[in-house]
Amino acid sequence: MKTKKLYVGVSLGLAQLVLLNSSALAQERPASNLDEVVVVASRSPKRLSEIGKVVRVITAETISKSQGRTLPELLNNVAGLTIGGNGGNPADIKAVYLRGASAANTLILIDGIPVNDASEISGEYNISSIAIENIERIEILKGGNSTLYGSDAVAGVINVITRKGSGKLAANLLATGGSYGTFKQVLGLSGQIENTSLTFNASNLDSENFSSALPANAEPGFDKDGFHQKSMMFNIGQQVSKNFLLRGNFQANNNSADLDNGAFADAKDYTYNKSSFLAGIGGKLNLNKAVLNFNLSQNNLKNKYNNQGSLTNNTGNITHLESNLNYAFNNFLDVASGISYRNLSTDQRNPFSSRLFADNNIKSLFTSLFIKTKMGFQAEIGGRFNDHSEYGSNFTYTFNPSYLIAGRYKLYANLSSAYRVPSLYQLFSEYGNLSLSPETSRTYEAGFDLNFTSQINLSLSYFKRDVENVIDFGQIAAGRFGYINQNKQNDKGYEVELSYKPNGLLNLNAFYAYVDGEMTTPAGTSFNLFRRPKNSFGLNAGLDLSKSLSFNLIYKFTGDRRDRYYDGKTFKTVEAELGSFNVLDVYAQYKVSTRLSLFTDVKNLLDENYVEFAGYQTKGINFNAGFKLDIR
Repeated sequence: MKTKKLYVGVSLGLAQLVLLNSSALAQERPASNLDEVVVVASRSPKRLSEIGKVVRVITAETISKSQGRTLPELLNNVAGLTIGGNGGNPADIKAVYLRGASAANTLILIDGIPVNDASEISGEYNISSIAIENIERIEILKGGNSTLYGSDAVAGVINVITRKGSGKLAANLLATGGSYGTFKQVLGLSGQIENTSLTFNASNLDSENFSSALPANAEPGFDKDGFHQKSMMFNIGQQVSKNFLLRGNFQANNNSADLDNGAFADAKDYTYNKSSFLAGIGGKLNLNKAVLNFNLSQNNLKNKYNNQGSLTNNTGNITHLESNLNYAFNNFLDVASGISYRNLSTDQRNPFSSRLFADNNIKSLFTSLFIKTKMGFQAEIGGRFNDHSEYGSNFTYTFNPSYLIAGRYKLYANLSSAYRVPSLYQLFSEYGNLSLSPETSRTYEAGFDLNFTSQINLSLSYFKRDVENVIDFGQIAAGRFGYINQNKQNDKGYEVELSYKPNGLLNLNAFYAYVDGEMTTPAGTSFNLFRRPKNSFGLNAGLDLSKSLSFNLIYKFTGDRRDRYYDGKTFKTVEAELGSFNVLDVYAQYKVSTRLSLFTDVKNLLDENYVEFAGYQTKGINFNAGFKLDIR
């Protein structure tokens, strides 16, 4: 009870700090944070003041002051987001837990293109495959958003926007080195030649690392699990005419690593190699009152595992075709409509089961109407019809009213439904079930965003998410086990966020997030948010001492969690209690000149000994340092 009061106190303390400071700044009326323009919330550029959804942005400026860090590390400091495995071996899967939902319930986009992994059991994408040097900015859209984005957008959507060329053609070099024998090199080229823009990045990462598995009791130390990553990205844009832009993109990534045999279990000769290939072509046509966008993409992934000569080869392929039209009737009414087609296929071969080759497809049609009035009332009303080649059709909807006061105070509510289709493995494998229905959810949200001045902002969001037909592993029939729809999942929580910029030197951002949930099965109701904390708190303090020297202090508290793992010695699933932990990072960057910058990043400065996944290790205090050189 005392602990719960403490967490509530933190939330109230953030609010009180805002009110105390806002009274002293009340006479200021500069532009607010609500003026920031985002795309992910409506599929067209809109200011945050014009939409009633919870969107958080990791800006280009933040990324430029995060050289040498990773995408999971950036996302882990967003309110309501926990990246499982963030502090572990880079070879480990990084699970995205948004608002307590399972990793498969958050949709990952690269430039608006879904990037699931059709070869995985649940289909989720490993975000470690996205190199940070390829990223321009990141938009995180919270809540159920299947109306605009289809399957998997149950807890939210993360849109990674890659770099696009502009200005004079220039090259850049980046190199880092640090703890655990980790070294990285990046070569980039970006710019614009008349009507053609291009960006090219190639990177190489090598790390000796440490054992992923944690030695149990008095067992001798396990061998190191090295990690190697090669990444390449090429974006090109051609302004064909004043109103028509044609885009092309190509991304390739190859990860290889040594693996262990699971929790508390070492392996001497177990390796994997994962390669991914994403290519697409798209365009944007500006019409009189409308904008037409189209995208065609192909995403191929190959996963190879070699466990002492025992080979597993899994491939996943996704073809995605989409077109959407944004039409503005006037200043108060516009509509976004679109159609999409996705084909997923997988080919899986291993020594322990018969070969799995399967595919399916999803066809969708969606429309959302956006209303804006002079009195400050705004709303989105939309729906999506989906047709799946296996289970048939389903419908999702969104109703999202909001009210803007004086251009700086926003109140909002949201009622939305969402869905997640069964993966190919859950449908067609030896444990598959062709009778599976999609998981369906209904999310309720309410909150406010208060921009007292350009210096201080307070936001609060509450959510409740109810999921039916949860796909779980159980008994299909007498003597046969596999995937079934039988459970209900109910989650709820809230997030409090505060940003304070007293001057041009200091930038403070803090958050507190709470989530709780339970699953109801025929056997009863129980807590099941394994690996996800009920309570988390974060603080980011940025200090610009001059135009050349800047510091960032990044702190996050992660509360107690529960976990379960498979014990290879007893052949049983074991539950474990994981304690809370604190992680403090310090980042510094110095611009020697307009072309050369130096940086260093000390992570886990307190040398906290903590566990994210039962049976697996995390990094102690560690660092990396490097430079970036622009060549013009």
